[in-house]
Amino acid sequence: MKLRNLLPLLIVTVLVGCKAPAPTMTDDTLVTSQVNGVTLTHRYIVTVPTEFTPVNASYRALYAGSVMNTPDFGGKVLSELENGKTYTVLGSVQNGWLAIAEQDQPELIGYVPPRALVKSELYAQTLKKDRPRTRKSSKATCVNVDSNSKACQNANSGTWIIN
Repeated sequence: MKLRNLLPLLIVTVLVGCKAPAPTMTDDTLVTSQVNGVTLTHRYIVTVPTEFTPVNASYRALYAGSVMNTPDFGGKVLSELENGKTYTVLGSVQNGWLAIAEQDQPELIGYVPPRALVKSELYAQTLKKDRPRTRKSSKATCVNVDSNSKACQNANSGTWIIN
C-alpha cells in the first residue's frame, strides 16, 4: 500500500525537476543585443557589431546593393537594397559600414557599405553629379601647306599632323 503511494510521488518529483527545453533559434528569431549602451533588435542571423556609433538618420539607396549579415563582404547576403528607397541608418559600425533598418522601423535588418547610401537631403544632388558629362571637342588648328594638303596642330599635345 505504501509502495503504491510512493510511486506516483516519485514520478511527480522527477517531472517537477524537468525544465522545458530552450526554444530553438532559427535565422528569423528576433533577439536583442547591447552594444556601446545602445539596444539593438535584430534577427538571429544578423551578427552583433563590435563597435556602434548611433546615427538615426534617413538615407536613400544609390544602387541595388546587398544587405549583409556581417559588416564586411564575407557574410551572407540577406536581401537587396531597392534603388532610391529610403532606409533608416541606425548607426555606423566597424569597417565604416552602416547598420540599417527599414524606414521608421527600429529592427536592424543588416549592414551595407557606406557608398551604397546617401543622406536623403543630398540624394538629388548626388545623382546630378553622377550624370555623364559631355566632353568638349578639342579643336585642331589647321593651315594649308600647298594646294593638295594641309597640316593640323592637335590642341591637346601640340603635335602637327600633315594630311
